[in-house]
Amino acid sequence: MTKKIIAIWAEDDNHLIGANDRLPWRLPKELQHFKETTMGQVLLMGRVTFDGMNRRILPGRQTLILTRDNDFEAEGVIVVNSVQEALDWYNSQEKSLFIVGGASIYQSFAEYYDGVIKTSVHGKFEGDTYFPDIDLSALHEVNQTFHEKDDKNAYDFTVTVFEK
Repeated sequence: MTKKIIAIWAEDDNHLIGANDRLPWRLPKELQHFKETTMGQVLLMGRVTFDGMNRRILPGRQTLILTRDNDFEAEGVIVVNSVQEALDWYNSQEKSLFIVGGASIYQSFAEYYDGVIKTSVHGKFEGDTYFPDIDLSALHEVNQTFHEKDDKNAYDFTVTVFEK
């Protein structure tokens, strides 16, 4: 697989992506999709998103934290302080880079996306963070998979993959 920069996120019908620095829903099947898609690759997130995960490092993936705080330290992650520093790190290695949030991080990397993987959770939720209005017209849809709600997943959702 050729390495790529890929945004991956889940949003509701109103483009909501977060509530109090967490996901507004619990969908084990969608989390399994995220794990399978990103396993063995690199995740890049902002410090607030990392803090919202209680600074938990997801197994089997390398983690980059982008923060303006030059003194920020966390065990087991690579800290970068600018988009350029993140891109320089990405270019120095062979893995794909998955941009995983939050909103300002998605916005900051928009011009570099080789692809996006968007999960549309079919519902409307309460929250405080929305996916930014990014021009994705350079990308085209290559795949779409609908997942029906079941006893463990309370909402239907659709995963759509876009590439350049």
